[in-house]
Amino acid sequence: MARKENFNKIKFQQNIANEINFLLRREFSDPRLQFVSITHVSLNNDYSIASVYWDTFDPSKRGDVKKAIEGISSNMRKKLADNLKFRSTPELNFIYNSQFEDEKKIEELLNKSE
Repeated sequence: MARKENFNKIKFQQNIANEINFLLRREFSDPRLQFVSITHVSLNNDYSIASVYWDTFDPSKRGDVKKAIEGISSNMRKKLADNLKFRSTPELNFIYNSQFEDEKKIEELLNKSE
């Protein structure tokens, strides 16, 4: 039983990430959002809160992108509810994911040590 619930949670997280990526490209006209990618979604145990991890292709514009994302978060939740037709749509918390920047720094450090 636990395995099925885990699979359902993973599927739910993937659906949310895919739909947010789609909505960012199609539904919002803010040009700052065109270079945002949702890297991961993590739901809490009761599925009421979704931590949405995002990254941008241009790290120098991270601050502008963060403001744009914060501005559309409530509207994004409404659009998710309309499009995905879930019983309840989780609250969205957008969190910057610095994974790619961290990887780049590690690569640079490794190259320096060679």
